[in-house]
Amino acid sequence: RSGKLTPSQVAKNIIAVLEDCDKSTPPLRAIVQWDQEQIMLMAEASTVRYRNKCTLSYLDGIPVCLKEEFKVVPYHHRVGTVYLGTEPETEDATVAKKLREAGAIIIGVSNMHELGTGTTGCNPNRYHKIPRNPYKPNHFTGGSSSGSAAAVAAGLCPVAVGTDGGGSVRIPASFCGVVGLKGTFGRISSHGSLPLSYSTVSVGPICTSVADAAIVYSILAEPDPLYPYGLKQPKATLSDMCAPDLKGLKLGVDWTFFKVPDAVCALPVLYSAVEHLQSLGASVVEVSLPEIEEVRVAHVICILSEMRDFLQPDFNKHFQEMNLETRANLALASQFTALDYITANRQRTRSMRFLQEIFTSVNCLLTPAVACPAPRIYESDLLTGSSDLSFTARSMRFMQLGNFTGIPGLVVPIGYSTAGLPISFQVMAKWWDEAVLLRIGLKLEQFRYQTKKPSIYYDILA
Repeated sequence: RSGKLTPSQVAKNIIAVLEDCDKSTPPLRAIVQWDQEQIMLMAEASTVRYRNKCTLSYLDGIPVCLKEEFKVVPYHHRVGTVYLGTEPETEDATVAKKLREAGAIIIGVSNMHELGTGTTGCNPNRYHKIPRNPYKPNHFTGGSSSGSAAAVAAGLCPVAVGTDGGGSVRIPASFCGVVGLKGTFGRISSHGSLPLSYSTVSVGPICTSVADAAIVYSILAEPDPLYPYGLKQPKATLSDMCAPDLKGLKLGVDWTFFKVPDAVCALPVLYSAVEHLQSLGASVVEVSLPEIEEVRVAHVICILSEMRDFLQPDFNKHFQEMNLETRANLALASQFTALDYITANRQRTRSMRFLQEIFTSVNCLLTPAVACPAPRIYESDLLTGSSDLSFTARSMRFMQLGNFTGIPGLVVPIGYSTAGLPISFQVMAKWWDEAVLLRIGLKLEQFRYQTKKPSIYYDILA
């Protein structure tokens, strides 16, 4: 607004950075498709709007990227594969359209785990390669919105949009030390993304800060006639988000969640974060989240059955072109029966009822985000990929309840492991109550006494 910098200057910096970051050793591989001409066109239009003092929104001139799961003109809608998206897209997904209408500069589409089938971000195929964690380039970013989190953490853009069916926004945001919001199921339209799992996937932003996430959420969250699941939603608000304290809020904690073996290294900082929220006037209420093991199994049955159903033609026709891990996961999914799927959905009804009851006495639930820090990348992963079902299960442990029941969740970085990898905290709330998550998220940011600069970091304003 002051005119010291124009969107066009920022865009030129980003183009230089995009050229540089994939020539580095190892290449960052955050953005997998970009077009210099497209970036400059959007930036120049925004520069004119700033000059004429007629900007379109808070996102005008702001660089953003979208996960390759979304259709974005004129890029290929590959969804992490080598066989989809043979022609450039001619129509935007709803979120891409809304970002353009807000004046944002779409800098390209970001890398992802092939077909969203894993939580590491490991995708060794020729179009994608493995995105690197900006904090430690020999570690994974997390997935499946891997490139989105890497792009934000490395400074390429302050905003990325991802999808989350089993933690796919929140896991990479946690591993890369940035903020990730999974909206309530149906809150943000997923029209124009590949419908891999129709009952578990929510859309949400990955951002450098909670305030940025709130801005993006306020622009993207509304009913879309092309997306029936979100038509009946109440109006999205940011009410009380900037309240000076947390007085009157009841925070539900199931302490057994904090005692899982993987979370032990992060325990001191997680406990301190809870105390910090209490010091701001919130009260902590002990709750028991019932049947969590059943939730985990039922969620896996639902998401894999739906993906297997949707990808049946691909599995038959493009089996040889899929990564080994994708083949294994889809083959495993084919073992589930109709009876398994029906039983899993009965569990969903039970779990939603339990949550309804719990949310009568608390405003939100606090859990660790991911129990373990980002795992290492090994040489063999670069060639054949990585398949570690025990890691997949551990990384999704605190994520699945939100996907299975549709409640929103926010992850906020609160510290670092002894190895210097980010540790994050998760807040979940009742359906459509993202405002309370953002309010608590702002206070969690204040708790983080330092933000370490990642080892891969670009200053696009310099």
